[in-house]
Amino acid sequence: MKRLFIFLSAILFILVLVGCCDCRKRAKLEKPLVGTEWQLVQIMGRDTHAEGDKFTLLLHDNGTVTGMGECNRLTATYSVTPSRSLSFTNLATTRVYCPNYEAENAFLNMVESVTHYEMDAESMILLSNGTLVAIMRPKNLQ
Repeated sequence: MKRLFIFLSAILFILVLVGCCDCRKRAKLEKPLVGTEWQLVQIMGRDTHAEGDKFTLLLHDNGTVTGMGECNRLTATYSVTPSRSLSFTNLATTRVYCPNYEAENAFLNMVESVTHYEMDAESMILLSNGTLVAIMRPKNLQ
């Protein structure tokens, strides 16, 4: 009986270790929200193929965010809470002519609509009142 107890305890211990391995791997992959340059990979369920500096956001530790749409630079302020609420306000952009105005406008509208975020390994998932609006990844992982 004692051997059975030791055996079952060892199995349980191994299962706990194996189960936590995935958590540790995910934690290592997860990039910090602030200080990571995020690039758009999906918006409103459609994959994007952003290149260079296009469709990026960089949250700074002073409460500001900078980035780039299709053609124009953007700046805003943001607020974030421990419960992963996230909002962008006071959005301003440059006014360069943009042949792909629809894509830029969709990106800017998405940024303004964000209410929450989630992290999933190397991705930042942006939500608007519980609805997925965009997925972004660190620019260097593109």
